[in-house]
Amino acid sequence: MDDGTFPSAAEGGNHRRWEPGYVRLFQSGELAERTEAARQRLTPCRLCPRHCGVDRLNDERGLCLIGRRPVVSTAFPHHGEENCLRGTRGSGTIFFSGCNLQCDFCQNFDISHAVQGAQLDPSSLAESMLRLQALGCHNINLVTPTHVTPQILEALALAVPDGLRLPLVYNCGGYEEVETLRLLEGIIDIYMPDFKFWDPEKARLYLNTGDYPEIARHALREMHRQVGDLIVDPRGLARRGLLVRHLVMPGCLDDTRAILQFLRDLSGQTAVNVMAQYRPAGVVDSRQHPQINRGITLQEYRDALQAAAGLRLV
Repeated sequence: MDDGTFPSAAEGGNHRRWEPGYVRLFQSGELAERTEAARQRLTPCRLCPRHCGVDRLNDERGLCLIGRRPVVSTAFPHHGEENCLRGTRGSGTIFFSGCNLQCDFCQNFDISHAVQGAQLDPSSLAESMLRLQALGCHNINLVTPTHVTPQILEALALAVPDGLRLPLVYNCGGYEEVETLRLLEGIIDIYMPDFKFWDPEKARLYLNTGDYPEIARHALREMHRQVGDLIVDPRGLARRGLLVRHLVMPGCLDDTRAILQFLRDLSGQTAVNVMAQYRPAGVVDSRQHPQINRGITLQEYRDALQAAAGLRLV
């Protein structure tokens, strides 16, 4: 098991214990206050920029398709994440069903656009976190957490006294409400958002929301304010900071260049994963969104990497 320690040169190679910030917030009672504040954002729901306004405390459902309880599709040690997350024993990944963004090309379409999995109460979700820790995972990786933030905090409040001590990864689509993010300050250790499009028209076409680029910029600035640049321990495992994913899309290199420049302006040390695995999925076909009905070319990916290298991004 990852025991939460890492060597410190200042201590002559002895081990010092790393402890996530949510432990201190739990002990002070502030985690309970943040949880209640987040829960109140469920009625009317204003967790995300959609501001659906449904009463999710009474199990009403808006665009994200989830009511009072979260639905978990799978929870397992994931060995396909970034090296700094998966390490040797995997990232403890919890895939939440539903989504506040609903991308037309989502590669997890069956999870995000449909409610598949088990509806969990806070105790069961806490047990999932603790089980992943017991399996030796290096972190708890919350995939598509935006629309179930209060439910995650409810579970966290139960898992901490039972010994949860792993870093929390907020693995999201980048379409975040800053007021909700502020409730997570000191709780989330690693923010890992996607930044998909810079052009509002492409965002409107493929994400069904033209304000995505502006919202994502505000969200990433807030994330970076909270956790700063990515920090890894001597084993190469992420402990705290911002790690941005950017999926290179067919014919969208102008967006890639603009996003990379934004990240460079945010910090010269912004950690970025420029991703090549786009493939047509979801509702993308020759009739709907024919412009992205193909994978990216090798040259497109090389151009994206060259743009990142030219800006000296991590």
